[in-house]
Amino acid sequence: MIGFGSKKHPDNHAVAILGMHRSGTSSLAGCLEDAGVFLGEVAPANRNNPKGNRENRKIISLHKDLLKSNGGNWDDPPETVLWKKKHKKTRDRIIREFAQYPVWGFKDPRALLALDGWLEALPDLKCVGIFRNPFLVAQSLQRRNDFPLEKSLALWQSYNQQLIRHHDRLGFPIVSFDEEADRYIEKVRELTASLDIGLDARRIAFFSPELRHQDVETDAELPEACAALYAELQSRAM
Repeated sequence: MIGFGSKKHPDNHAVAILGMHRSGTSSLAGCLEDAGVFLGEVAPANRNNPKGNRENRKIISLHKDLLKSNGGNWDDPPETVLWKKKHKKTRDRIIREFAQYPVWGFKDPRALLALDGWLEALPDLKCVGIFRNPFLVAQSLQRRNDFPLEKSLALWQSYNQQLIRHHDRLGFPIVSFDEEADRYIEKVRELTASLDIGLDARRIAFFSPELRHQDVETDAELPEACAALYAELQSRAM
């Protein structure tokens, strides 16, 4: 139900960008924004993302409180995420605020943990996924958060298990952030077109290769479960 003072666009579509922290979600969100997905008020730039993380503060705040109410946070994911009435009320208010736009969306890695609640309100929600080499993610988290390798890889596995779970149910397109730059952009344009919601993939110009670090230099081997999950994601990627 659309609240007083808001008007629903006749072809309103919502898009969720899904992926682990430091895995290219900001890049994918920026590309989709170029193509016509309205993200609302997002951070234009910060210390860790020269072009901004493309995250909507209201949605981030909702997700943070949601995880906290379930006894966890982004780097300590709760086993289950139950939406209380107050969270659903905030979610529905956000949805109403975007109702006037033909295509809108949100990006927050925490959405992997909170997606079931969004699908409850938006059963036709369009999802897209992205993943990245576990060691690259771990190195990025070490730079940003000073996390040890073991913790970072465990987080990578936890989040990407959720990505697989949602993909099993919904079958949305997934891209690898490890692709060569030209190939990556080609795949993102294919992903954008596959959504079939009136986006213009020709307008995508957000991504530039220098935005991502490629530092993998380690003699360590991925944990067996982590390596298997990475291979599974690669097999599902466009």
